[in-house]
Amino acid sequence: MIKPLEPFQGYRAGHPWYYRLGGPIPTPRQIRADVESRDYRGYLADHIDTAAAKPEPQRSEALRALRSRVLDEMRADLTRYRECAQELRRFRNACTEDDRPITCDVYTAISLKTAHLINAFANLRTIEEALSKQGDLFGF
Repeated sequence: MIKPLEPFQGYRAGHPWYYRLGGPIPTPRQIRADVESRDYRGYLADHIDTAAAKPEPQRSEALRALRSRVLDEMRADLTRYRECAQELRRFRNACTEDDRPITCDVYTAISLKTAHLINAFANLRTIEEALSKQGDLFGF
């Protein structure tokens, strides 16, 4: 079992200071485990609830369309996240901690992509939960 992410010196992985202070670069599996350990439903929770309230077959169609959209966005986010993680590793290896600026695009980029992945995993979990329930076949 993969352990959820722990805050590093008071910051979570979605914050640039987590990386600035030397926090470990989480894997996508660690990010997912972190999402699974919390109650966060994702930024699309309201849209997912609206789709889940529709009668069948519109309900399933809307939820599957949302899932497809989230998966497409997540694939792009994963590619960029890996690029950002590689860039951060190179950056950390190229200079000592004292040489690193307090704010830097490298920290911001990976923290934003981490936040995007957190939302993607949370949205997917919320969609899967909605799809696992039987919808109203007659709109009552």
